[in-house]
Parts: sequence; C-alpha cells; structure tokens
Amino acid sequence: MMKKKSVSARKASLVLFLCQMISALDVPLDSKLLEELSQPPTITQQSPKDYIVDPRENIVIQCEAKGKPPPSFSWTRNGTHFDIDKDAQVTMKPNSGTLVINIMNGGKAEAYEGVYQCTARNERGAAISNNIVIRPSRSPLWTKEKLEPNHVREGDSLVLHCRPPVGLPPPIIFWMDNAFQRLPQSERVSQGLNGDLYFSNVQPEDTREDYICYARFNHTQTIQQKQPISVKVFSMDSLNDTIAANLSDTDIFGAKPVTERQPVLLTPTGSTSTKVELRGNVLLLECIAAGLPTPVIRWIKEGGELPANRTFFENFKKTLKIIDVSEADSGNYKCIARNRLGSAHHVISVTVKAAPYWITAPRNLVLSPGEDGTLICRANGNPKPNISWLANGVPIAIAPEDPSRKVDGDTIIFSHVQERSSSVYQCNASNEYGYLLANAFVNVLAEPPRILTPANKLYQVIADSPALLDCAYFGSPKPEIEWFKGVKGSILRGNEYVFHDNGTLEIPVAQKDSTGTYTCVARNELGKIQNEVHLEVKDPTMIIKQPEYKVIQRYGQVSFECVIKHDSTLLPTIIWLKDNDELPDDERFLVGKDNLTIMNVTDKDDGTYTCIVNTTLDSVSASAVLTVVAAPPTPAIIYARPNPPFDLELTGQLERSVELSWIPGDENNSPITNFVIEYEDGLHEPGVWHYQTEVPGTQTTVQLKLSPYVNYSFRVIAVNEIGRSQPSEPSEQYLTKSANPDENPSNVQGIGSEPDNLVITWESLKGFQSNGPGLQYKVSWRQKDVDDEWTSVIVANVSKYIVSGTPTFVPYEIKVQALNDLGYAPEPSEVIGHSGEDLPMVAPGNVQVHVINSTLAKVHWDTVPLKTVRGHLQGYKVYYWKVQSLSIRSRRHVEKKILTFRGNKTFGMLPGLEPYSSYKLNVRVVNGKGEGPASPDKVFKTPEGVPSSPSFLRITNPTLDSLTLEWGSPTHPNGVLTSYILKFQPINNTHELGPLVEIRIPANESSLILKNLNYSTRYKFYFNAQTSVGSGSQITEEAITIMDEGKMAGILHPAVGAGKAMASRQVDIATQGWFIGLMCAVALLILILLIVCFIRRNKGGKYPVKEKEDAHADPEIQPMKEDDGTFGEYSDAEDHKPLKKGSRTPSDRTVKKEDSDDSLVDYGEGVNGQFNEDGSFIGQYSGKKEKEPAEGNESSEAPSPVNAMNSFV
Repeated sequence: MMKKKSVSARKASLVLFLCQMISALDVPLDSKLLEELSQPPTITQQSPKDYIVDPRENIVIQCEAKGKPPPSFSWTRNGTHFDIDKDAQVTMKPNSGTLVINIMNGGKAEAYEGVYQCTARNERGAAISNNIVIRPSRSPLWTKEKLEPNHVREGDSLVLHCRPPVGLPPPIIFWMDNAFQRLPQSERVSQGLNGDLYFSNVQPEDTREDYICYARFNHTQTIQQKQPISVKVFSMDSLNDTIAANLSDTDIFGAKPVTERQPVLLTPTGSTSTKVELRGNVLLLECIAAGLPTPVIRWIKEGGELPANRTFFENFKKTLKIIDVSEADSGNYKCIARNRLGSAHHVISVTVKAAPYWITAPRNLVLSPGEDGTLICRANGNPKPNISWLANGVPIAIAPEDPSRKVDGDTIIFSHVQERSSSVYQCNASNEYGYLLANAFVNVLAEPPRILTPANKLYQVIADSPALLDCAYFGSPKPEIEWFKGVKGSILRGNEYVFHDNGTLEIPVAQKDSTGTYTCVARNELGKIQNEVHLEVKDPTMIIKQPEYKVIQRYGQVSFECVIKHDSTLLPTIIWLKDNDELPDDERFLVGKDNLTIMNVTDKDDGTYTCIVNTTLDSVSASAVLTVVAAPPTPAIIYARPNPPFDLELTGQLERSVELSWIPGDENNSPITNFVIEYEDGLHEPGVWHYQTEVPGTQTTVQLKLSPYVNYSFRVIAVNEIGRSQPSEPSEQYLTKSANPDENPSNVQGIGSEPDNLVITWESLKGFQSNGPGLQYKVSWRQKDVDDEWTSVIVANVSKYIVSGTPTFVPYEIKVQALNDLGYAPEPSEVIGHSGEDLPMVAPGNVQVHVINSTLAKVHWDTVPLKTVRGHLQGYKVYYWKVQSLSIRSRRHVEKKILTFRGNKTFGMLPGLEPYSSYKLNVRVVNGKGEGPASPDKVFKTPEGVPSSPSFLRITNPTLDSLTLEWGSPTHPNGVLTSYILKFQPINNTHELGPLVEIRIPANESSLILKNLNYSTRYKFYFNAQTSVGSGSQITEEAITIMDEGKMAGILHPAVGAGKAMASRQVDIATQGWFIGLMCAVALLILILLIVCFIRRNKGGKYPVKEKEDAHADPEIQPMKEDDGTFGEYSDAEDHKPLKKGSRTPSDRTVKKEDSDDSLVDYGEGVNGQFNEDGSFIGQYSGKKEKEPAEGNESSEAPSPVNAMNSFV
C-alpha cells in the first residue's frame, strides 16, 4: 500500500513539474520586441554537410546567424582553429560568417579540402553549424585499354562493359553511337544500373562498330567518352555459307537453327544476394536475364506485398524502385525471369537501416529568473543513435558548471534558473550512418510587462455575437492580465466574460450595453502597464420583408421584395442571385432599391432567386422560388407553403425551462398541420440550428426544456401538405446559468497498446452537455481483484489517457467522471479494461496427427495455460508444409500453408494434402498481439492415392497391322505405380465403336507395339496408370493403320501412276455410307432428266437410232464388236435404249461405252474390269484409246457417277 502511495506522489510531482515546464515563456513574433530583447545566437543558414564544389569556381561556405547583440563568427578546419587572416585567398562576408575562398585567382580547390565548422557567438552563448565536408568534384579520364571486337552467335547473350572512371560525384552513364544518337533499348537490350549494356539475346541487326559508353559529370559539366566497341553477330545462315564455301562438293555440312534457351540471370549472379539501404532513400533492385525468347521479369516480395503508391518499375520491369523506404520494407525480394522454356529466379535480402532522425528536436526555451524548464532531444535510427550534449559548442562534461542544470540522458532539466544560465545547447544524435545536430538556446530574461496591442484600437461587432478584445503582451516573469470597463470601472469577472491565456477578453454575447472603453492591465514584479481599447456594438442587419414564392404565367411580370433594416452607421449593399449565380445579362431584369422585377417572363426564368445583404460586419440572405406556368383556361386556387410565423416571445424564464409563443403566418389555402421548433446555441455553435420539438398546427405555445450554460435562440417553421415555410425570425436570446455536468462520457474503454500500458478512451461530451465552463475529466483506475485504492488524475477536455508501467494483460476497473468549474457530474459506472497484450510465452504441447486419407489429416494439440497466453486468446495457427514426395525423390521450394482455428480449439482438419508425401507441421497460439512460439515440428506421411493421368500418349510408326504407343509417366504418381491399363477399340466409318480390348502393362514400360490390327482402320485408345489404391484418370488418343497399298500395286498397270492414286481413292470411298447416299441422289436426278428428255423427244417425233448414227458419222458412237473390246451395241428397240451420260453402272458391274468424255475409258486404253462385293476395283486397264479427252471442265453435261466419286476423294 505504501508503495502505491509513493508512486502516486511521484506522479503528482511529475504533473506539477510538467505544468511548470509548460509555463515557459513564448516570445511573440513582434519585430520591434525582437529587436529590443537579448537573445543567444541561432544558426539561420549553412552549407550542406556533404558539400561538393566545382574546382574551377570560388568556394562559398555559408554560415548565417541571428542574435542580440549580433554574433561574431569563427571557423575550425579539420578540428583546429582556421585563421582566415593568414590566408590571402580566404575572406569572410561583412556581418556574416560566410567564407569565400578565391579559386579563380590562383587558389587550388584541392588545398581547401577538409571538414569545416562555423561558430556564432555573443554574450549569451555560442551556436555551431554542422560539420561541412568540402570536396572538389572530379571528372577523370578513361584509362586506355585495348578493346577486342566481340564476335557472338545469333541468339547468345552479350554484356558490353562500360567501367567508367571513378568520379565525384559518380557520373551519369548512357550509350550512344558515332552520330551522338542514343542507342535504342528494349526488353531485349537495356542498360544496367552499373552502366553496362546487356543483351538478353543478340540479333543480326545488333551488328555495328560504334557502341560508345559516355560518362557525364554534372558538377563540371563535362562528358567523357569510352573507345567504340565493335559487335559482330553471326547468323546461322551466314555461318553456314562461310563454312560451305570452304568445303568440297562431297562434304556435308548442316547448321542447326537458332537454339531457344531458358532464362539465365546475367545480373545479379548466384541464387541470393543482399542489399542494405537507408530509411527515406530510394531502393533500386535489378535483375537482367539472358534467354531466347527474351525473358519477362516479374517481382514479388516473399511473405508480403510490394508497397502500394511507392513501388515503380523501370527499365522494362528489370528494375524495381521503391521510394521513401522504411524499416517495414526490409525482407526478401524475388525476381523471376520467365520465357516459354522455363524460368530462373534470384532472391535479394534487403535490410533497411536508418541514419538518425528526430522524434523530438530540442526547442528554444525562454525562462524568467527562478523558473524551471527542460530541453528534450529524442532521436531514433537503426542502430539506435547515441545522444550527446554540448554547451556553447563544448562537450557538456567539460563545460563550465551550472548549478541549475542537470543532464538526464536525452533531457536537460533546469531548475531555479538565473540570468547567467543563458546558453546555447547542442544535441548530437549519431550512429554509423550519420548524425543530427540541433542548437537550442536557454534565454533567461527579466523584463517588465509590455503590451503589444496598439493603443485605442477600435473593435466593432454585431449585437448577440461574440466580441474579442486583444491584449497581446510580453514580460518576464509572465505578467498577470486584468480587464476593466471604463476609466474607473471595477475588474471584470463572472460568466459573462471569457479570459484567454494570450490576454484576449471574450464577450460571448455582446449586447448594445457592452459598448464602451475597456482597459487591459499587465503587471509582474518588475512593473505595470495598461492599454485602452474601444468596443462598438451594432444592430444586426435584418430582412424585414423577404421575397416570397411566386407562380407566374408565361409572358407576365413578377416582382420580388427585399426590404431591410440595418444599423445607421453601416452601409449595406444588396446583391440578387438566380440559382446561386449572377442574374442574366438581360434588360428584362430590373433591380430596384428594395426589389427585383422581371418583365415578360419566359420559361428559362424559372428558378430560385436570392437577396443577399452585406455590411462590413454581417451578411443576411433570403430566397424565393419562381415557377413559370402556361396561362390556365380558368383561374385556379393556388396552394402554397405557409408563410413563416412571427412575433416570437419568450416568457416564464427558469433555469431549465422557458415558454415560447408565436403568431402563425398565412396558410395559403392549405391548413397548417404542425409547427417545428428549432434552437441555436450562440455560445458553442453559433449559426447552427438544431431540432428541438414539434407541436400540432392548432397550438401556438410550448414549454421547452433547457440545458445549463447555453445561449438559446428559437425559431418556428410552419408545415402544411405543400411543404415547410421559411423559418421565422429568431427569438430574443436567453443565456441559461451554469451547473454541474448532468452526465459522464460514454463508451469508456481500456485497451493497452503496449505490454506495459493501459490506454483509457472515451467519447467526450458535446459543447452544450458541459453545463458550464472549464470542462475536464477525472480518470480513475485500479487493478481488478486486487486490494488496491483508486488512482485518479484530472485531464483537460481530451478523449484519451495513457497509464504506463502496468503489468502485462491484467484486468482494470476504470471510470471517467466529467467536471467543470461548478463541480462534478454524478458518480460514473465502472467498466472493465485490460492492460496491453504481449506475445504468448509457450507453444501448444502434445501435438498429434491422425491421417484420415491420402488428402486429409486431423491434428490434435493440448491447450496452453491461459496465464501464458498474455492476452485475449484468438485461436491457434497450424503451419504445415510438404517436405518431399515419397514417389519422386526431389526437393522443391517449401511453401508453407497456414490454417487458423478460432477460439480455444484443440483440433483441426488439414485438407488438400498431396498423397504419398511427407509433411511437417507445428502449432502456435495466437492472441491480439501476435503469435507465440511454434511447437516442435511434427512429421507425418500421407498414404498412396490414385495417380494423375499419364503426362502424354503418342502413337507413331503406323503400319498395315501395327501401331507403336509411347507414353510418359504421370506428373503426380501419388504412390508406387503398379501397372498401366490400355484399352482400345476400332471405330467404323459411321463412328460406331467396336469391341473393347484391355491390356495390362508393367509400370516400368514406356512404349508398346500393338500388332495384328486391321489395316486402314481407326482405333481409339484409353490409357491410365494404376497404384495399389486404384486407377487414375485416363488419357485418350486416336490413330489409323495404313492401307494395303502393296495389294493394290499388284493389280494395277505399272505405267499408270496417277490412275493408281485415283483407284486407291475410289476403293476407299466407295464403301462410305455418305457416298452411297450421294450416288442414290445422283441416280434419282438422272432418272428425272431421262424422263424430261423422253417427253421432249416424243413432242418432236420418233426416229430410228440407226439414222441418227448415220447422220453423225462419228466412229466413237458406232456399234462395236466384242472383239474390239466393246461392252455391247445399240438397239432400236424401245426397251433397249442406250444409257445417257451420267447413267449408273449396270447391275452386272460391267461398264458400257458411252459418248461421255468422262467415262472410265478416258483414263485408260481399254477396260475389262469389275467391282468386287465390297466395291473395291479389281480390274486392270488395257487396250488403245481412240479419242482425246475434253480439256478442262468445259462440258456442260452431267458427270458420270465414277467421276462424281473421284471428285469427292
């Protein structure tokens, strides 16, 4: 218990000290005052820390400072005093510390290279600049080297090295040709960050002799050129021609085509690399790859996302650029180069360090004698910077002692300072990546009061609005301010006035009687001063007759009134707007003193018209809507919104209630249904109207409930079926008295943000809920279930308080009570909160895995003790990953998967596992802070499953009766393969399937020759792999055995090659179903043509066939003898008429000679052939052809069925 009291006492002392520290003086930014007050030096301008200068120009090292009295300047160089008077080349500017080193008149910049520091000193202290490192820029020439031509084969990669000279600063590199034209770059050819030119693969057009690397040195504006580099690309064709020219005719040379290659990284090399970058800098990562086709680069961040809005891709996505990097950007970045043959990747481990950066930089401190204060210097970095203090440029450990000063790490504490305590202190925060240096002075002043506000200043305000009277002051010690009204008035006090810390007097609701002279008095122990200002309160500007809603017929005339009342000393201006814009520039709009008239109204005049009245102090407005309608046939009753109520009156004023009455306006032919009462709080929210209540339309008085410390005004709005009226004029104002708060803050919560704190938050009270001035909150807390007293603190009108030094994740009872200057609100209710969480301490134990099947496992674990969770238990996370496949002994990239199980569960299911594989897993408990340690890795294996389909199935080497099958093993065996199952069946010409044959093949086979198959037959194959669990998915393929060409060759005439091909096609197609159907259709068409010819012949008269033959005297159509190789002879009989061209083959399958040019005789010299039962042609051509075939396809007669058959093969 005593320990708790001592802690409370220390906290109270700390609060008191902070209050004293906050009371440090603020010096107003008044130029006259600043000129009169003594002030230690302040560095206002200095050169950069790393200052690279042009060796051809004068060196100017800036150092400017201000102070009272003006400071003197001195310099050190490389840590020792720099006597500029002894160096004729060095001068210092008048009234300045800036050095000018004359280089242009004989000086050498290299002689002045070094570290410079400026000191500005006056009687109150000394300020120092940063260490300014002066280095002249350098642009050395390229070293001479002998460059051999680059001979490279087409498709290979190439790197042209630039290797520029080392300059200061580093040069900018670019590649150009002899004509000073930049070399084009692309995804294939690009420049790396080191300046080298990379070719992912070279092409013949890359051949040239003027690849030139240029280095531009910006400081000296010079450009250095490397010797041209020659590149000769040998294509395979040109290489083949060159070699062939040197070989004899009997030599054989074959050049392979350009070989495609999978990606290989040209830079960076290896599989991993590291990169360190500083916080706030630009991170540049680069990957350039060789390959053909040209690889495409993709970037990812392992275990996270690339930062949005700060990530950019350059150089055709070969460069990843992240701007303004922070520690959160540390991690592994992977670049992946990919083309259609494969991919390559490289992982760059990025570590972001940080030079020191300010968290709280020390600020100047102005104190009065005897006061206390602090200088705080807080910086961060990676690694964490070291903080050191200096006083007037000297390390504080060896500086003159000051009894009022105490150094505590990053803080200097001052107590009971005296004028001799004035000094300039320097804070240095440094680590291996840089330093920060800040000057902050402590200025102890003893000054009598001064009032900076001009005397007799006039303030003008509108009645019922706030008035702010300024009294800007300065003094040391800080003066006390008092206000008086009138020359001999009493001091102003009470709720009618608000006194601000800067001396301003606020009258929240100025009335006419507030007009007068006000006196401000400032006094401290060194003196007293006063100043008078004047306040005039003006009458508000009002629109006593507002424009009204108008409905006007087209081409009529309408007028809006806007009659105002204003203070006689103010000059008002009236502006009219249409739809919140200027009036149209039209002579039909006439603006009078207090009205707007529109002549000859048209439809486009429809809209809202607003009258705005402005004075130098206030502005009021009123609007009305104009509706333009066509002339009605008969007059109609106009229904409109009601006119606003008027004559509002407040009576029966009490502390918490008042009675409001009013007179209704005109109903405009629609009865008023209700009145809406609104209020304005002129004290807290002037100009904002809030809903108060509403009453029926028959009621014109209402008793209103009020809150304390509110300056009320009321207005009334009438409502009918048409709409709402304009608001009434506001009532007179009524300021209620202050009182204790009636309620406490809501939504009180306690949630720790760190393991050792408790953040208490709440929703603050609204302005009118405060019930009085000086709203504050009493925050109380104590640890739950511990015999402890409440710890309380009173805070300003904020919504958060942080309790530090709490145990990790323990419950606290919390309450927040409102109070103001009049007292406390009722006792608040208590809520339960928790201090901050920390990561769980232990891992789940007894982790067990039960494998359910080849793709599913169940994991069990024991819950961890709740005390070790150290936070709200959110659940458990199971990390699991595949180690290797038991069937394919090859490791691959480990991709961990995570499953989260909410709540206090002790088991979970792991779906989607791969069969016949080895897995590892661990379990971690999760709270609101994060994850705890992992349990030991648990190894488990999944049983076999069915395999995936074979990777491919190829059918090659077709013969008359055999096919060769080749296949690849399944991509995912999912176990030990026991065999392959092959099923196949023939497919006939109508796509009907024949009997299915099944063959089991040993698992170690990868090809099979199927024999004893039918020739010229299509087969469909079904192929799958099998493990001990079962068969996997199958892959299908179709193939055809070749036709028995040897058999055809045995019966065909050896001299007829083309005929052989035709006959082969006839035989193959004649058995097709579609062909038989087509032939039937052709026969039907021929039959119809014969019938038509027969009818036409009968119409023209009959004549013997013999006479027709004699008339033509064509030997080809004379009857033939059988010994001439004929098929028969013509007959005159009606029943034996010859078949016309295109007739079908007779039923005995012999072919008769016709006068058709397209018969089979045209393809040979004679015929003695037949068709066998399956339609195959088994005849042989012989004899002598007597007639030449017709050329082309000029015959208009129908083709024969045989030709029709040939035309479809």
